[in-house]
Amino acid sequence: MSALEVCVGGINVRPFSSMDDALSAVFDAKGRLTPGFAVAVNPEKVILSQENAQVRKHLESATVRFADGIGVVFAMRAKGTPSSRIAGCELWEHVMERAAAHRTPVFLIGAKPETLAETRERLVAVHPTLQIVGSQDGYFKPEEKQRLIDEIVASGAKIVTVAMGSPRQEELIAELRKAHPDAFYMGVGGTYDVFVGRVRRAPPLARRMKMEWLFRLLNEPARIWRQRRLVTFAVRLLTGRL
Repeated sequence: MSALEVCVGGINVRPFSSMDDALSAVFDAKGRLTPGFAVAVNPEKVILSQENAQVRKHLESATVRFADGIGVVFAMRAKGTPSSRIAGCELWEHVMERAAAHRTPVFLIGAKPETLAETRERLVAVHPTLQIVGSQDGYFKPEEKQRLIDEIVASGAKIVTVAMGSPRQEELIAELRKAHPDAFYMGVGGTYDVFVGRVRRAPPLARRMKMEWLFRLLNEPARIWRQRRLVTFAVRLLTGRL
């Protein structure tokens, strides 16, 4: 574990003071990209990593693990290291902005075909200089995976973002990094859906009150099974077992 990181439930998380601080782990002061793999760490992933060794392995392979979950932020503060919450969807948008500014080639993977198409269209509208060198929705067949890997390698993409949900996106990124290591990868879950307005983010007030998780649960009741891990995380945090 780096001296800069804090162990939360067995996962080492790097504290960041701000979004700009987090971006410095991706681009240096001259706009040069740092190859690697960024993963958002939230209470659900921490508990899942304790239940699933493969998930833990994928999280540990990341070069940048940031706190995207207020529970993880609280845990880091309880251990004496303050950190800002870095929302993955916001970090992705900033990475796209920087990529456009420095003409860094980008490859997009994941979501439904129509969502992916809208994401490409809106990205180009917002960032006309963004170089999107390829894309693939998240509904490809297992036998098509090698074709996708070959396409990414041939494209020369330097940033690859994968919106397929955990742990599928981390599993795919692990394979991609072996074939195309000189790139920056980021698993972004439902970010494309949020970006194009198909899924609503919590209102600013709910975010400021640290209640985004409750907003998502009320809007997606089916998440209740997944949210049980949030309860487990809270209990372990309060009893000093993280």
